[in-house]
Amino acid sequence: MASSDFFDAPPDSTELTDYDRSHMKVYMRVLDAAADGADWREAVTVIFGLDPDAEPERARRVHDSHLARARWMTEHGYRQLLRDGHS
Repeated sequence: MASSDFFDAPPDSTELTDYDRSHMKVYMRVLDAAADGADWREAVTVIFGLDPDAEPERARRVHDSHLARARWMTEHGYRQLLRDGHS
């Protein structure tokens, strides 16, 4: 993924956003990496194309914020996806 394809942090919203919809695959990859016990540095390199050695604070922010949003999706956001799919 090119660094221009994502924000440093997903929008903080209680509703599903266009950003969420367009980054669903990223969320799944971050969740999978976390579930597999992958080191966050490896995950951020592979998924986002960031160098955690060159930009440690940004890389950590990108990883952690997207992982948090991905977890939010599994607890709350999916309901809106289901609801929207049946409208």
